[in-house]
Amino acid sequence: MASSTEIGVISDTHGRLRAEALIALEGCDVIFHAGDVCGPLILPQLAELAPCHAVAGNCDDDDSLPLTCLQVVAGLRILVHHGHLPVAEASFRPDIIITGHTHVPKIEADGALLRLNPGSAGPRRFNLPVTVARITVREGRASARLITLDVP
Repeated sequence: MASSTEIGVISDTHGRLRAEALIALEGCDVIFHAGDVCGPLILPQLAELAPCHAVAGNCDDDDSLPLTCLQVVAGLRILVHHGHLPVAEASFRPDIIITGHTHVPKIEADGALLRLNPGSAGPRRFNLPVTVARITVREGRASARLITLDVP
């Protein structure tokens, strides 16, 4: 049986990290936070589960967070940015692009490129679901799924 790599994706926590999100991300090999962290305890809590990479969103005031992050995981180039500012994505030659900002969960295949917005895991916005995502990489191929958190 081929081994796989599990990537957790979360965004727009806005200072609120729900227990349900932590449970949904358990067992991940790495976690990406796509911005609007908005709290000093969020990233350390995620880092207790797995190494965590985060970018700044339009509501973040943490100068230590970069606007973009490029990491190679399981041989795939993963670009993360919040999505509120223009980014020359093609210059990074990504296999996967992760953004946040809209709070709208979405998975799109654009040729060989996988685009993912995990939605918002923080306070509910409008009638949108509260979600995170997981990406499974097996034999160099990525597949993503959204996880709706059962929260009030």
